[in-house]
Amino acid sequence: QVQLVESGGGLVQAGGSLRLSCAASGRTNSEYTMAMGWFRQAPGKEREFVATIAWSGAKTGATDFLKGRFAISRDNAKNTVYLQMNSLKPEDTAVYYCAAGRYYPVLVTTSVDYWGQGTQVTVSS
Repeated sequence: QVQLVESGGGLVQAGGSLRLSCAASGRTNSEYTMAMGWFRQAPGKEREFVATIAWSGAKTGATDFLKGRFAISRDNAKNTVYLQMNSLKPEDTAVYYCAAGRYYPVLVTTSVDYWGQGTQVTVSS
């Protein structure tokens, strides 16, 4: 089992920044190297893909409408993945979920093996 714990969410004004962290523990390396991703879910909406990163960190991807504002990175020595969010907008308000999967990219929910519990991000106008 792999446990994912997100942190860094909160309330921020429009135009501000937040950095989310996702710490992985458990069998993180024993069976396979994990690709990671971030998803988000706003009230009344489906969970949607935000960004993904390969185990090596050499490959990343993000949903088109977030490119230029959001960036994903990872520190394998710390078993931690980050989501840097800049120029936040009220429509970015959602619960943000960390996800881990066997293969890159972690692009759709069916490619996710493990989920974090989520962290709330609220952007005020």
